[in-house]
Amino acid sequence: MAAARTVSALTVAVCLAAVPLGAQQAGIPRAPDGRPDLTGFWQVMHTSAWLDIQDHSAEKGVPGGQGVVEGNEIPYLPAALEKKKQNYANRHTDDPVLKCFLPGVPRIMYMPFPFQIFQTPQKIGILFEYVHAVREIHLNSKHLEGPIEWWMGDSRGRWDGDTLVVEVMHFNDQTWFDRAGNHHSEALRVVERYSFLDSDHLRYEATIEDPKVFSRPWKMNLLLYRRKEPAFQLLDYECHALEPTL
Repeated sequence: MAAARTVSALTVAVCLAAVPLGAQQAGIPRAPDGRPDLTGFWQVMHTSAWLDIQDHSAEKGVPGGQGVVEGNEIPYLPAALEKKKQNYANRHTDDPVLKCFLPGVPRIMYMPFPFQIFQTPQKIGILFEYVHAVREIHLNSKHLEGPIEWWMGDSRGRWDGDTLVVEVMHFNDQTWFDRAGNHHSEALRVVERYSFLDSDHLRYEATIEDPKVFSRPWKMNLLLYRRKEPAFQLLDYECHALEPTL
């Protein structure tokens, strides 16, 4: 019996040693391979996608909100800033989401709808209630060779201790970050970081790089909340594009 306990203890110690330092944070759910387990239903509690990722006052049908951009500043290049102003002026008709196009990344992560995460050692899948959108995050694999222009980009992830790091590239230039007209080009590169604060809250960070639109990289930070209602499930949300007015 004593020998069996010793072998068991050594086995546990070896397994823990195989997990990188920083991946042993207590109090968070873990998958069988020892990685943080992101499986479950999640949703953001913010008005970023509805209106503006920066600080904003209330508008008809949308409450005011504090921004999620670090420093509340987006470093546009001069020509790109003019385009942003034009987008803002036409936001009630030109927002791609109003035309039922996919929101892109990172906007899909802070749309005001729940989503479900599935996880295996090779891949993480995300199912969104919003227009049945789907993301596949391939772990420890290379991006496809481009140029490719996809609405949701190409997501490749890896674990950095307890943090899931996802690099997304190969976008088109048709999505916005919010209703306010914040935009990007096809050169957009997004680096996402998902990390547990506790078992029911994920910190989501997105670093934005696009040398055609911005003078430097910038970041967004927000929280994802676990939906814990009994028998909670994703429902159907069908988008209907606004009819043009004469």
